Amino acid sequence: MRIVGKPASQLTETDGVHCHVAVHLNGVHRRSPHDIKVGWEGDAGSIEINGIQYLLQQAHWHSPPEHSINGKRYDMELHMTYASPDLKVQNNIVVVAVLYKIGPPDAFLSKLMKDVALMTNKKAERSIGVIDPSELIKLGGNKNYYRYVGSLTIPPCTEGVIWIISKQIRTVSKEQINLLRVAVHDYADLNARPVQSLNLFQEIQVSDNSARDKHN
Repeated sequence: MRIVGKPASQLTETDGVHCHVAVHLNGVHRRSPHDIKVGWEGDAGSIEINGIQYLLQQAHWHSPPEHSINGKRYDMELHMTYASPDLKVQNNIVVVAVLYKIGPPDAFLSKLMKDVALMTNKKAERSIGVIDPSELIKLGGNKNYYRYVGSLTIPPCTEGVIWIISKQIRTVSKEQINLLRVAVHDYADLNARPVQSLNLFQEIQVSDNSARDKHN
């Protein structure tokens, strides 16, 4: 997906994205043909958009990433997938994305690298003990982001997904990216679908009042 910058808009209070974080839950690593996923047992947190609550389901990483900004493609992309428990909601899936460039190691991934290494060529699921999902949720809590309605980037490519892409670029080390790729047997930079042109999207800057987090 190619994103081209446009003038920012201010969200109203009712349009704000609010976060609720549940901490210190048992985590599970899952390996799929596409990526490495982390899921949680129980309430891992939620976000609220326009009064609708979306619960965090899992987080996973793609390298190379599946979005570019103003023609620039970064080195890795984190997706945090949320879903509304109300199946009647029209857009009941939200994905919060964070882009990474090569630099210092990512602190959250550093905690997972030992488990990722142990999953290489082994079973597809591994318990990783107690891990705090708030560290990931905070990564996507930047007040400046792009938002559009599109589809999931891997099968079944569900339509009507709300995408929220943080404009703050994080850093990840080459070693971390290489280990994630080895774990899913991806050696050819082919796990990202081709970049598609995106004509309609909104670049949004959240005002301080509309970005208040909800914490339990």
